Amino acid sequence: MRIGLRILLGYFLIVGLAAWFLLNVFVAQVKPGVRSTLEDTLLDTAHLLAEVVADDVKAGSMDDSRILARLQSFGRRHVDVSIDGVNKRSLNYRVYITDVQGRVTFDSSGHDLGKDYSRWNDVYLTLRGEYGARSTRDARSDDASAVMHVAAPIMDGERIIGVLTVAKPVSTVQPFVERSQRIILTRGAVLLVLSLLIGMAFAYWLNRALQMLMRYIADVEAGRKATLPALGNNEIGTLGRALEAMRNQLEGKEYVEELMHTLAHELKSPIAAIQGSAELMQEDMPAAERRHFLNNILNQNLRQKQLIDKLLALIRVEKQQRLSAPETVALRSLAEEVRADVSARLLARGLSLETFIDKLIVKGDPLLLRQAVGNLLDNAIDFSPPGGVITMRAETVGDEVIISVSDCGAGIPAFARERLFERFYSLPRPDGAKSTGLGLPFVREVMALHGGTVTVENAQSGGVRAVLHLPMVLVS
Repeated sequence: MRIGLRILLGYFLIVGLAAWFLLNVFVAQVKPGVRSTLEDTLLDTAHLLAEVVADDVKAGSMDDSRILARLQSFGRRHVDVSIDGVNKRSLNYRVYITDVQGRVTFDSSGHDLGKDYSRWNDVYLTLRGEYGARSTRDARSDDASAVMHVAAPIMDGERIIGVLTVAKPVSTVQPFVERSQRIILTRGAVLLVLSLLIGMAFAYWLNRALQMLMRYIADVEAGRKATLPALGNNEIGTLGRALEAMRNQLEGKEYVEELMHTLAHELKSPIAAIQGSAELMQEDMPAAERRHFLNNILNQNLRQKQLIDKLLALIRVEKQQRLSAPETVALRSLAEEVRADVSARLLARGLSLETFIDKLIVKGDPLLLRQAVGNLLDNAIDFSPPGGVITMRAETVGDEVIISVSDCGAGIPAFARERLFERFYSLPRPDGAKSTGLGLPFVREVMALHGGTVTVENAQSGGVRAVLHLPMVLVS
């Protein structure tokens, strides 16, 4: 499982558990909270009414009490109001009074007048000077049918002369409970969705940064051109920059060691030839032989110079990880420039160059592309017999631009096909000369910088065909 997915799952698990716990607590506390508020209101109301009717109960004039008459008419009032989105169309208080024996002497509903309520907790406890309250279901199996009763003592000085109870069905506040629970669940669902989206965004950012870093590491491991992506000024960016610095140090050390080894090996031959010719020239010899050894010294010195120049050019492109400022390059103009570069060599060898260049453009470094195509033409010139024809084409194939250079030489021997792109590996030319062996490695590095590839293979019609594959540039 990817680290980004692990982080997302872990984050969402923590947030989900926390949200589930909090939602459960909130939802579970709504009902008891509302009921506690209702009980508090009933308690205040019961004590208020107990004080109001105390004189009538004490005088025994309850039948003629205008206050109790008002309480009976209270339940018949009509209301039609909306409280916080909940419609209320009836008044639901029930008020009853019991004497010191617990017998009902007044009932605003008129149902239980004269009944014995002495065993009900609201009356029983209040008559003993305790807090009396009860919640009784009209239907035992239905919690929604519960009615809350809160009682207050009717006092004559310090003596309890009766009990006044205020009752209210719990179902009248149930809509508020359900509405609050619904809001909590809705907001909780929104919270979870937002948390998930935030977690996904964070996981995407982290996974994207890690994927860019992993692709960079994979490219480095495979030896491809790789530029450290923009990872930001954070821990991942710091890690990436540390890896880049370590890579540069390790690659630089290995590169220098390998370069010095191969360069020393390649310079042994011309240095030995120069030393041998110089030692022989110290002796007396005919002028013709002296000129021969002198030309040998000059040729070997030129070979060393070419080797060093091409090696420096190869080092530059090998260490370069990306093109600094790619330009639009017209291939027809590029072909004319390369033709001009090799015209003297073509004339000296008696060769002709045929070009078939479509009106195409590519994106890249004009000088590097010119040198890459020039290297391919140099190889074609070296291996073509006098009077031969070299062909250069540029065309589109699929989503690529193809630049090919074909000669009419003897082709590539089977033993050399796998080593063509090795540094300093070179096949002897028909005239016996040997190149630096750095041309094709240079071309390969230039193509890697341009996001392309190079292939060299024997052509079906004879000779060798070298092909540059470059990404196509769309022109609006």
